[in-house]
This record gives sequence, C-alpha cells and structure tokens, in this order.
Amino acid sequence: MSASDTDDRLAARLAELRVQRGWSLDDLAMATGISRASLSRIERAETSPTAALLNRLCVAYGLTMSRLLSEVEEEAALLLKAEQQPVWRDDASGFLRRNVSPPGSHFKAEVVEGVLRPGARIDYDAPPIQGLEQHIWLQSGELTISMDDQHWTLQAGDCLRFHLTGKSAFAAHAEAGARYILVVCKP
Repeated sequence: MSASDTDDRLAARLAELRVQRGWSLDDLAMATGISRASLSRIERAETSPTAALLNRLCVAYGLTMSRLLSEVEEEAALLLKAEQQPVWRDDASGFLRRNVSPPGSHFKAEVVEGVLRPGARIDYDAPPIQGLEQHIWLQSGELTISMDDQHWTLQAGDCLRFHLTGKSAFAAHAEAGARYILVVCKP
C-alpha cells in the first residue's frame, strides 16, 4: 500500500471517528486545540497531520497512534515481512514510524520502530491513554525523553520503561539522530 493510499485512508478514518461521535469540526477543534481549517484539510487528505497533531486527535478519540494507524492498514497477518510493515512519516518533525508488529485484537503488545533525524523533536500534549505502558530500547544515536518533570537520555543499548502520563517529548541527538524500538502494551 502506498503512502498516498494510507494518507487517504487515515483522512477518511479521522472523519468517520468525528462523525461517529456526533462532533462538528468546531467541537473537535475545541477538544484538540487544532484549528477547524487544519482539521478540515486533514479530513480531506489535503495535508497529512504531524505526529504532534495526530497525537492530539488520538487523545480526543481515546486511541493510541498505533491503533489508529492499524485501523487504516490492511488486516495484519501473523507474519509481516519487512516490506509489508506499514510506515508513516512526519516530514515536519523528522519522524519515521514503522509498525513492525501492529496492534491486533488478540494481542496486548505492539512493536514500533521509530527513527528521528538528527536534531528532531516531537512534543506530545497528553498520552492517548493515561498510564499506557511503554518500553523504549535505543538502537542507535542518542534520545532524550521527557515526561512531565522527568528526563532521561538514552544511549545505544539502553532501555527505558514507564507508564505514560502527562506531557512528553522525544528529542534526537543533534548529529546522531535516534533509532529505537518501542513496545506498547495495551491496558
């Protein structure tokens, strides 16, 4: 499936979620802090949301980003070859996200590969689900993770595990960037 197909399906799914809840674009704008015009362009697939905006939408809908993205991908098989693993890019923040093992109805965990270009930073206003368990294993580069008032800097091989609460940020090293494996466990 091409990136364009994924963007079109994501746009349609976001519009569907809003309509299912009986929300107007104004309602969703109030809930997310995203302008009505931006939401309209996202739902018409005229623009792809950044990771930070997609997170705000996920918070409003009570979905993890992986869960939302898996809903727009084809049904996942038990074995996903590398070329079958869905990839989503946020060029604005320098973030590439590969669903190595996408969420499935019969599985509690999912595995994601994240790549942040050198100096990239993503800020999340809130977790999609309070207390969501995450494990981050840094493969290369350097990654600083902030959650509320806590900060951790990971080097290659380090693993950080936590329950996601409050605001968070991922910042890649200015020269080395960061490549990591993220395991997300459903509550």
